[in-house]
Amino acid sequence: MDIKKSEEVLAEIHRNCEYAKQSIADILPETEDGAIKEELLRQHEQYEHIGGKAALLAKSRSIELKSPNPFKKAMMWGGIKMNAMKDDSSAHIAEMMVQGTVMGITALRTTLGEMSDDEADPEIKELAEELLHAEEGFEKIWKSMIA
Repeated sequence: MDIKKSEEVLAEIHRNCEYAKQSIADILPETEDGAIKEELLRQHEQYEHIGGKAALLAKSRSIELKSPNPFKKAMMWGGIKMNAMKDDSSAHIAEMMVQGTVMGITALRTTLGEMSDDEADPEIKELAEELLHAEEGFEKIWKSMIA
């Protein structure tokens, strides 16, 4: 088992959850549609749950998880606010969420793809797959709200 690779996967899980929670928190005030708000809150809770599991795994393995880049978070906030100002329709909010979810899925798949099975900490790999599965489900939900 390659500890460095497992640390990278755990860091990606943490980063993914943190950016997703931040994006949801940024977009919630721009959302008036009750169904979309409910879905955002449900997904935020799921990211919180998976992020908590990542933190526990990191602690048990003496891995330090760094907070996401504050500059990038500020850029995300600005992008979300500008995007929502142009169009705050439910379909547009859903499109924005699809874009963010696809970025998270891509990052996770890339990170997982760079690690062979014998390099992986089984618990960390399982958590990454749980997050990937959740995000793929979120993508389907958002896409269904666009049409």
